[in-house]
Amino acid sequence: MEIVELLPRLHLLRFEVGQAYLWRDDDGFTLIDSGIAGAGPAVADALRGIGAKPGDLRRVVLTHFHEDHVGGAAEIAAWGGIEVFAHQADAAVIRGEAPAPPPVFTDAPEWERALFEGKPQLPAAPPVRVDHEFEDADVLPFGGGARVVAAPGHTPGSSAVHLPVFGVLFLGDAVANVEGRTMLGVFNMDRSRALESLRVLSRLDAEVACFGHGDAIVGAASAALRAAVPRGAA
Repeated sequence: MEIVELLPRLHLLRFEVGQAYLWRDDDGFTLIDSGIAGAGPAVADALRGIGAKPGDLRRVVLTHFHEDHVGGAAEIAAWGGIEVFAHQADAAVIRGEAPAPPPVFTDAPEWERALFEGKPQLPAAPPVRVDHEFEDADVLPFGGGARVVAAPGHTPGSSAVHLPVFGVLFLGDAVANVEGRTMLGVFNMDRSRALESLRVLSRLDAEVACFGHGDAIVGAASAALRAAVPRGAA
């Protein structure tokens, strides 16, 4: 795993598949997404690597139910004293009460289907409790007031988290930034809704954008998001 400091309060944790983020407040840390199943020890090592300890983690915020984002949440929550947050529309899948629906490729480009068929098989995400189910515009207790921005389409409860005080935006898989290109995230359940979510996200004020896949953008992130919206669709 690679640890990248984006800001003094913000670190990217890059796993073999996917990534997560650690945000530091004065009273402890928030983990945004949790990697695949088995990622717990790597997250603990990351905390130690930046001068903290696992006991300093206060909460895990999950952007959606896919296994590369929620897989490590159960083992991390078991450390104790950690609250788990997720959108109410994805909570049943995260708790293991409902199956995870697959993506729909009806309107997607052919290369996206081929990419999905060739992707590695990931371990199933163990069910994890959800202590707090959030909705659009809810404010979470970190980052000076972290505002939930519903971004459905990738999954029903796909969500971004915006820290207006710091100009930071966590995008989950609603948007990707791969090979220098900021673009709509892939493997969506509803591509039209995902595109509308991209439009909404592109209107937010953010200097730093944190993606589930691809390098973070530090500086003028809003401009990159606006450029990712298909022409004529803004």
